[in-house]
Amino acid sequence: MRKFGLIGYPLGHSFSKKFFTEKFYNEQITDCSYENFPLTGIDQLHGLIREETELQGLNVTIPYKSEIIKLLDNLSPEAEEIGAVNVIKITRPDNKIVLTGFNSDVTGIRDSLVPFLKDYVKSALILGSGGSSCAVSYFLRKSGIDFNIVSRSRKEGAIAYSDLSSGLLRDTYLIINTTPLGMFPDLNTKPDIDYSLLGSKHILFDLVYNPQETLFLKYGIQQGCTVIKGINMLNSQAEKSWEIWNDKSL
Repeated sequence: MRKFGLIGYPLGHSFSKKFFTEKFYNEQITDCSYENFPLTGIDQLHGLIREETELQGLNVTIPYKSEIIKLLDNLSPEAEEIGAVNVIKITRPDNKIVLTGFNSDVTGIRDSLVPFLKDYVKSALILGSGGSSCAVSYFLRKSGIDFNIVSRSRKEGAIAYSDLSSGLLRDTYLIINTTPLGMFPDLNTKPDIDYSLLGSKHILFDLVYNPQETLFLKYGIQQGCTVIKGINMLNSQAEKSWEIWNDKSL
């Protein structure tokens, strides 16, 4: 039995196991399973892989997407440039464990955003500065879209929420939430921006997918914004993960 799974902590919000379990059933893939492996510390990774001898691939979620890099043997060029990993391919040549990191988030981001981008979108606000923010930054750079990263406090490479002027919010038409605000079970949380300044030209993209319509998106809808749900990204990046795990050339 080929085994795959998800590491992170906590994992109660995740749909990945449901996605892959349904995929295996619908596509009659009978030799694979997918499990959640909540790790309270990233140092537990090697023990998990030694114990689970049939494990061939892992997805990585918060809070380990950047921290995990130091434990890997190889990185894809894209993951190295992004500075975050959300897919690990596990190979065992000559009884030696080799871990290679990839980033499928950028595929999910690209597939989710491209159909909605308009010519007038010249800049973006990225809410949050974690591993998912790195993948969003990578995509925007490649797309020629300027951006500001917004963090809870001002730091190198990021402004604070308190730095968001009304003009910046009003004139930046793409706003992407990469924080866990609004994610189950904390459904009543949302990024601290002035939603009254948003309008019909704004595009709000939330990487949170549980619930599918977060408070961030609901406030955007009330202002007439176009909204993009995180479930679109989840499905796309999950399929990319499957492709990576099964590509013998990688």
